Amino acid sequence: MSDKSIPKTKYIKLILILGSLTALGPFSIDMYLPGFAGIAKDLNTSVANVSMTLSSYFIGISAGQLLYGPLLDRFGRKKPLFIGLLVYILASLGCVFVTDIDTFIGLRFIQAIGSCAATVASVSMVRDLFPVKDIPKVFSLLMLVVGLSPMLAPTIGGYITADYGWHTVFFILMCMGILILLAAQMGLPNTFKPDTSISLKPKPIITNFISIVKEPQFYTYAFTGAIAFSGLFTYVAASPILFMDIFKVDAKTYGWIFAFMSLSFIGASQLNSLLLRKFTSEKMIYGALITQSIISILFLILAMNNLLGLYETIAMLFLFLGCLGISNPNTAGLTLAPFSRNAGSASALMGAIQLGLGALASFAVGVFVKDSMLPMVVIMTVTTILALIILIFGKRTIKKTIATSHDEGIAIVH
Repeated sequence: MSDKSIPKTKYIKLILILGSLTALGPFSIDMYLPGFAGIAKDLNTSVANVSMTLSSYFIGISAGQLLYGPLLDRFGRKKPLFIGLLVYILASLGCVFVTDIDTFIGLRFIQAIGSCAATVASVSMVRDLFPVKDIPKVFSLLMLVVGLSPMLAPTIGGYITADYGWHTVFFILMCMGILILLAAQMGLPNTFKPDTSISLKPKPIITNFISIVKEPQFYTYAFTGAIAFSGLFTYVAASPILFMDIFKVDAKTYGWIFAFMSLSFIGASQLNSLLLRKFTSEKMIYGALITQSIISILFLILAMNNLLGLYETIAMLFLFLGCLGISNPNTAGLTLAPFSRNAGSASALMGAIQLGLGALASFAVGVFVKDSMLPMVVIMTVTTILALIILIFGKRTIKKTIATSHDEGIAIVH
């Protein structure tokens, strides 16, 4: 560590706490996926209805992004974080004892609003705690946590579900919430003095968001990225139905398949940093989207002709997710590049658009994906081609692309 202001042990401690804050969201999304079949049976409903608990979770994170941005600036970092984690812990406890699907869907929404405090606070605190030159490095460490979580969570979840039942998963999430709350309260410094000048009235907040959306570079890359990325949400929501209902694999095997898929996304985003030495972000997005379009059209033709077994399906999804691992960090970077002053609001808005569209995609999965993979592949193909069209037309409205602002940190929401 070259910077004198942060001793090595403190640096590691901060990264561990911020990392655990970052991991809470992915664990809450992915850990209970292997339990879908069991949940459906226990609550007398269908697996497709259980996937609505994913949609409500995504809607919760989407709304929470916009809510916590201003709150963390207005009241400092620790108070909103404490309240958010408390909400998360209570909602997780509720999920342990849930007896009907509607209550479960509602509790997942509340759980998401709570966990969102951790996600948004960890991004803000990176900016507060570390010197500017270290920010990209810290973010890539946190991205590794975000990347590893979806590999570990469903695999661990698969074993817990198989041996102890799905209720235990939510009990463990509650315990994680309690541990993270204690670690954050005791281990994180008060990094940010509350700024009483920030108004929490809706009008100035909305005006600020509107001014961000009007920036051509923001709307082009935010929507290109978010619509392309909704393919990932489609996959996450459809995967329990696809692998456990259609291909009849058990909860443990499903956890391992999901972990293997995450390798594609992580591997591609690591490959991305190598390719960026040779190509611009714009070229990378364009290349990734064209490749993704070709893959999804091929996937669609194969699915329509029933030519896909378990291994072929895994291979097609692996390639599809790899394209997203390349386009996602680049669209995020170019979306946020024009904003140095209100980067917080811009990143919250980008996250909200991404998760809002993700919620829509997973909602569509719950409605259409029942006993065939075709609807999932159709949703993936349509969103990919739509993203490419938006990119091509949107680029015409951008006068000059701003590649980096002096804020180098790029937050990528899982």
